[in-house]
Amino acid sequence: MKNDVDFDSANLRDFAKNIRLHAIRMISQSGASHLGGNFSMAEIVAVLYGAILRVDPQNPNDPQRDRFVLSKGHAAAGLYAALAEKGFFPNEWLDRFYCDGGKLSGHATKHVPGVDVSSGSLGHGLPIGTGFALAGKKRGKDYRSFVLLSDGECNEGSTWEAVMFAAQNQLDNLVAVVDYNKMQALGPTANIIDLEPFAEKWRSFGWETREVDGHDVDQLFNVLSKIPLQNGKPTCMIAHTVKGKGVSFMENELLWHYRTPKGNEYETALEELTRVS
Repeated sequence: MKNDVDFDSANLRDFAKNIRLHAIRMISQSGASHLGGNFSMAEIVAVLYGAILRVDPQNPNDPQRDRFVLSKGHAAAGLYAALAEKGFFPNEWLDRFYCDGGKLSGHATKHVPGVDVSSGSLGHGLPIGTGFALAGKKRGKDYRSFVLLSDGECNEGSTWEAVMFAAQNQLDNLVAVVDYNKMQALGPTANIIDLEPFAEKWRSFGWETREVDGHDVDQLFNVLSKIPLQNGKPTCMIAHTVKGKGVSFMENELLWHYRTPKGNEYETALEELTRVS
């Protein structure tokens, strides 16, 4: 399967903006949460679905498609927003996110067109994505497997087991993207289990590793468009991001891991997001 999308940084920034606008509306009206983590990954998801992934909204189960695992499945609103924008399902589905009778669960769920695996139990995404990559190699397929992880789940032993397995099996069709917003459910990542020196850990485990500004679509594209970065090695891209990115009073505020925007908070946030160029 071929991805014929031309790189256009302005379009990708608009795509990320729309992901945030959809996500805040979905989360506010449903009484859901995890807005901060949805906002931190917006540009990553925009670049993947806008310029990198070889997927077809008209044939979401094409066996030749690239696989994508949102390991941080609690940020499903942003993934659903991207899928709707790309035509995998009607935008109207977003209006019933996390609501009785709706089609979109609060965590990424496989019955939704374009979602390859149900996720949200942290530490499982990279092992599953590694399995996709290994199966592709065994079957002689040229699809790639992309996994978007949170930094918090890099505390999990199952993540590092997959890291070792992927390197040993030379899975250069596997890409791990870490949304390194440096905050998790109960506080700063560094205070819970410090990951640093983070990039060096991945390199020492045999992965070709790059660090980028996770809100710079050009930097993201420049790495992801060159996969594999080195033949015989899986790729890790550590994307330095800001939790709550795009709304001044949400940025780097742990509160917005769980808080639902309502009333004046919602209106003010929506105004800030709308006027972003």
